[in-house]
Amino acid sequence: MPSSTITDPAAPFAVSLGDPAGVGPEIVAKSWVMRDMRGLPPFFAVGDPASLRAVWGGPIRVIDSPEQAVGAFVAALPCLQVTHAGPITPGQPTAEGARAAFEALEAAVGLARSGSAAGIVTAPVAKEQLYGVGFVHPGQTEFVAERCGVAAHNAVMMLAGPSLRVVPITIHVALADVPRTLTIDLIRARALTTAKGLQRNFGIARPRLAVAALNPHAGEGGAIGREEIELIRPAVESLAAEGLDIRGPLSADGMFHARARETYDAALCMYHDQALIPIKTLHFDDGVNMTLGLPIIRTSPDHGTAFGIAGSNSANPGAMIAAIRMAAEAARCRKLHGG
Repeated sequence: MPSSTITDPAAPFAVSLGDPAGVGPEIVAKSWVMRDMRGLPPFFAVGDPASLRAVWGGPIRVIDSPEQAVGAFVAALPCLQVTHAGPITPGQPTAEGARAAFEALEAAVGLARSGSAAGIVTAPVAKEQLYGVGFVHPGQTEFVAERCGVAAHNAVMMLAGPSLRVVPITIHVALADVPRTLTIDLIRARALTTAKGLQRNFGIARPRLAVAALNPHAGEGGAIGREEIELIRPAVESLAAEGLDIRGPLSADGMFHARARETYDAALCMYHDQALIPIKTLHFDDGVNMTLGLPIIRTSPDHGTAFGIAGSNSANPGAMIAAIRMAAEAARCRKLHGG
């Protein structure tokens, strides 16, 4: 039975195609094919339509502006061409392709900031290739934040699936550097942005936050580390005193079973893998990366370019579909709550 469409935005969503040699074009095309079954709102691809044609024989409508996307969406996948990726061979990334991914991302952000797009959904990129063409940010999240005039520390990466939302306090930091990177101010900032993001994008009036410990057994009262005593607990207590529904530090090994997940709306984790292992275990095929703290809506499938399977017609579009649906849900919530 077809799913109902979440929202009918005044503007369509812009979906940047990511690296043209990765699975981005394939999962965007498959999402369009499943648009009615999954109740997706109108969206258009941003990038080189040749990357879609390299992996898909379906109908494509090259458009000149986002305004043309809604009418075209019924019968064809609209694509706003902003760049040429050069020769495209799925699974074989090139500098030209990386530059095309960069330009598509920048164009999509600009369209969302201007209101021409209801939000952006970003297909995966390859950071190694991007760095070779002048990309200087740790990832797409930081790039989008900068273009929106938001300081990197105020843009929060949240990974979300049907039964779990997680926020890593530190992200692309070596494990050995995590303890010295953590501060009370950083934990507070991430928690406050997360709470506001849950209100604004998910309509949760009073978000419940659970904060993971850094050390095993929450440090055992200082016997296995003092970060819980000196950093995490003071941050949590100060936020609770300000009225936030927050608790911790909690032993991370007991936070992610089914009963525990029912007690919070988002889990704040101290480092990358502490957050991403549970979300990818539970929602590998439908996990979404959403950036909180931005004036625009931005989501992305929670997986990479998968060059190894690009062009084989085997990429699962579940996470891209989930990312488009989550962007639409966020647009609906923002409209309802004036955000």
